[in-house]
Amino acid sequence: MTRRSATAAVAALSLLSVGLLSGCGIRATTVPVDVGAAPSRVSCKTPAGTSASAGTGGVQGVRATVELVCGAQLVGVQRVVQVPEKRPSRDAALLVGRALLEALQRELSAEDREAGFTTEVPAGLTAGAPRPGDPAGTLRLSRKPEDLPPVALSQLVCTLAASDVVSPGPGPGPVVLGGPDTDPPRAWECTDAVRSRPESVTTLGDVVRPTASPAPSPS
Repeated sequence: MTRRSATAAVAALSLLSVGLLSGCGIRATTVPVDVGAAPSRVSCKTPAGTSASAGTGGVQGVRATVELVCGAQLVGVQRVVQVPEKRPSRDAALLVGRALLEALQRELSAEDREAGFTTEVPAGLTAGAPRPGDPAGTLRLSRKPEDLPPVALSQLVCTLAASDVVSPGPGPGPVVLGGPDTDPPRAWECTDAVRSRPESVTTLGDVVRPTASPAPSPS
């Protein structure tokens, strides 16, 4: 084979290689491409926790599900939260709501972090009693719910919705939250869409009008 024919053959092979790459949807390039390391995989599973048991000093442990973030989704994790005992039943929703909020704020263990769990709920957030006229079960937060990071709001809503005390009913019902001002509380629901994409939660829930005070009975 002559030098000219060999050069022609090399050129033909090069054109054929470009055609094959283009046909496969791959752009031919002579520049090295660094795609980085393979994405890490997390288990989103935690070791089995201890069973709920009574505490000491007027505090009892209650098993509950709190929603943490893992793999950009909400994942329910079993926790034993501490709820004070011997309080009036009308305060039960507030006490349980506070305990669940604290569980979301608690620093995660090394095992949780290794499994891929995080929490976006700010440490300084607190929950207070409803204002006069608020619907039963309303939690008044120290910040307006709409001012919270969306993922944190989703965590809080879905955690409270799973509680029979905070959100009574046959299934996960709406969670009624308010801020520290006089604005009427709003209702949020924990849907499959919120759990799979917590950053897409509706910032402003539906306004829940104050409960009308009962009319005085005729004397």
